Amino acid sequence: MAPARRAARGRIGIFLALLLRGARFTPAALAVNPPPAAGCGTVHGPAAESRPPTQASKLEPKLVTVLREGYTRALLVQDVTAGVIVGVVALPLAIAFAVASGVAPEQGLITAVVAGFIISALGGSRVQIGGPTGAFVVLVAEIVHKHGYAGLQTATLMAGVLLMIMGLARLGGVIRFIPYPLTVGFTGGIALIIALTQVRDLLGLRMDEVPGEFLPRLQAYAAALPTWNPWALVLGLGTAALVWAWPRVTRRVPGSLVAIILATAAVQVFGLPVETIGSRFGAVPSSLPMPRLPDLSWPLVRELFSPALAIALLAGIESLLSAVVADGMTGRRHRSDMEIVAQGVANVASPLFGGIPATGAIARTATNVGNGGRTPVAGIVHALTLLLLMLVFGRWAELIPMAVLAGILLVVAGNMSEWRYFLKLLKSPKSDVVVMVNAFLLTVVVDLTIAIQAGVVLSALLFMKRMSDVTQTGYVPSLREQDETSDPGALMLREVPDGVAVFEVYGPFFFGAADKFKTAINRIDRAPRVLILRLRHVPAIDATALHALEDVCIRSAKSGTRVVLSGVQPGPLATLHKAGIDALVGRENVTADIDEALARARDLLGAAVGRS
Repeated sequence: MAPARRAARGRIGIFLALLLRGARFTPAALAVNPPPAAGCGTVHGPAAESRPPTQASKLEPKLVTVLREGYTRALLVQDVTAGVIVGVVALPLAIAFAVASGVAPEQGLITAVVAGFIISALGGSRVQIGGPTGAFVVLVAEIVHKHGYAGLQTATLMAGVLLMIMGLARLGGVIRFIPYPLTVGFTGGIALIIALTQVRDLLGLRMDEVPGEFLPRLQAYAAALPTWNPWALVLGLGTAALVWAWPRVTRRVPGSLVAIILATAAVQVFGLPVETIGSRFGAVPSSLPMPRLPDLSWPLVRELFSPALAIALLAGIESLLSAVVADGMTGRRHRSDMEIVAQGVANVASPLFGGIPATGAIARTATNVGNGGRTPVAGIVHALTLLLLMLVFGRWAELIPMAVLAGILLVVAGNMSEWRYFLKLLKSPKSDVVVMVNAFLLTVVVDLTIAIQAGVVLSALLFMKRMSDVTQTGYVPSLREQDETSDPGALMLREVPDGVAVFEVYGPFFFGAADKFKTAINRIDRAPRVLILRLRHVPAIDATALHALEDVCIRSAKSGTRVVLSGVQPGPLATLHKAGIDALVGRENVTADIDEALARARDLLGAAVGRS
């Protein structure tokens, strides 16, 4: 065995051992072996996993859970089989995604090995398969184009740290609030750009450099069109057709691998004049490099924070989406916080070894489950399979034609475009259409970082607008014109004394509705002697609404109007108490319901008459 290969394997062994130590593999944990649950079907495990996990177990890798339950030989056979198959499937994809991202092909393999192992060993999903994905292609290419690979290393490491912080802070569930129209919009934009970036290799155009921007890229393609290579076009379209049709033949062997083998053999046998990985990138290394820290100087960190945040958000969204898909296939539940932490660790480790950003891969995860993978061991085997393929066959990767990778990525782009959902969402409410189209156009014309950030802000603003529209404020009975006799708390069933006005708020009382509240409460000809603020349908109240409420109380006191609060729910009541609003109106004027409020209003009116 060559010394370099022995050294590489030694480094890998140390690396894996350190990871396993960090995953809390304690003798006590391995000694516990509770009886399996009844009725679990094809997936094993104790009934305890179906119960809501404790805070501690949420940050426990699923691999530890599996080993605690008891890992059988039958499961090992299933996982090894699935892991080997997924590893073979991931090989051409890892190379294709790296090339499409503007980095060397071996960097995709390194990412699939290092990040794939970590995501499976430390993740919160039993069957998640991690590695480079098509979702990152556009973002990575933009960062490499602007800052070089050194900048990508720094941004990826920063994104990993952000992901770990989010997971440890139990913010894994927050990522789920990313709106679906936003996801469909930027995913469709990514798919279009992936397809466009393959035009050069698909047509075999002779171009020294391809512009990163959308319109200049189209202009450059048009200028280079006379240099197109018919052999490249035949190989590319033939590959796309084979990959698209191959699942109808068999799903055991990936069509992308079959296409690579056949096309590479044809190019070598017939001497076809097409560009290959070797002619563009040179020899492909067949070992893992030594880890090294990227540039972490403060000016570069500050400059790359925005791209790092985009990588972190995209990694979180894709990984949790993949985990949810896996849950639907296996009947299990993933731990979102632990999954986000694992994604963070993977994205810290990957750039140290020369890799690129990684996340959960939906297609490879589905392949894992479909081939019998049931525990994280399958994902670990997938990473080790890729490592073996890289060590043994890595040097042969330089013979792969670039047009073949372009054909594979065309199919990937078509599959991830979700064009059916895109067209379907065009019939949704206008605000959702605006979010989706905005994300799509910004991704294509500007860049993905701005698309994600602008999409999140726009979605939040539109959500606040909707909530503001839902919240109703006004004097009763003018607030609601319909008959309220079916409501036992309806004001029309009660006698309201002269000089008393009842003002009601329906819905969340927050800054989006505060201006509506102030406008509506001033629409009265003469100030009442008692103003009842009925808040029975207010589930939450924020600082802006508190300020508006305080302003009304102060102005009412100046005009001689007493304020009575009615039906405040426990949550908002605690907020009012902290803000001192209850003391401002008088704690005796904070009542449980409308009947008590009206009785208090009569007492105040009687006291006023007595004083006069």
